[in-house]
Amino acid sequence: MLLRLTGCLGLLMSGSACAGLIVDMAADALGGGGQSFAADDDPELVREALPFALKTIEGLLERDPENEGLLLAAASGFTQYAYAFIQQDAEMADAAGSKAQPLYQRARKLYGRARRYGLSGLEARHEGFTASFAENRAHALEATTTEDVPFLYWTAAAWAAQIAISKQDLQKVGELPEMEALLNRALELDEAFDAGAIHEVFITYDGGRSQASGGSVERARQHMHRALELSNGMKVAPFVTWAEVVSVGAQNREEFNQMLETALAFDVDSAPQYRLANIIAQRRAERLQARTEDLFWEE
Repeated sequence: MLLRLTGCLGLLMSGSACAGLIVDMAADALGGGGQSFAADDDPELVREALPFALKTIEGLLERDPENEGLLLAAASGFTQYAYAFIQQDAEMADAAGSKAQPLYQRARKLYGRARRYGLSGLEARHEGFTASFAENRAHALEATTTEDVPFLYWTAAAWAAQIAISKQDLQKVGELPEMEALLNRALELDEAFDAGAIHEVFITYDGGRSQASGGSVERARQHMHRALELSNGMKVAPFVTWAEVVSVGAQNREEFNQMLETALAFDVDSAPQYRLANIIAQRRAERLQARTEDLFWEE
């Protein structure tokens, strides 16, 4: 893909008459399944490659700002890069007592960029969506269909992640209803999207809030089971998320250990389509295990 992408850039820079076709081809390649990244077993290699790919997407968007394939690639790509690498760096720095705020700030900015691309994609698909959503969320979302679910999901995922690391920013926290509306609509339209990815977000959202704030461990448990069903047990992130959010919240050390051990015992090569995500989730599980004594106050 890299060679094809280099060729695309060369044609675009030379002002080729077929540049529009090249943009469309690149959009399809970058905004598609992304299996060359998803199946990789080397997170460091992917980490080094992603910034070039993301900036390439942005360069192509300057030429074709309403290209839905490129907008989706940007929304999903910036979200995943920020979470898998920048936010993880911030959390490790935090745990080590180092200065983590610049890293968290960078992650927040990247999530914001992803969210804007996601909303631009919805605007490209439904003219006037942005203004309509600001005025009446329910009415704006009525026009969305199953084909909009990728944009609904990635916009909500970026928004949720940004809010999660901005808890001191009351204005940002106040945006939760907008994020939840997008996520609920995505779930309503296609709960099986990306093998249960929407349910995975709800594990955190429902399991991480108090009952008084609208959370529900029971709903989180239902989302956990459904996420595992839809992925045929091929994703380990639900186990890690449950351990980090629900088990720690309930101070259930035994469950915490069981969940992380289940995640770490999984053979990532048995599900190559999720290999990279599973490796990253297992690394998070290892870091959580190392912090057990800090996360639990009593035996």
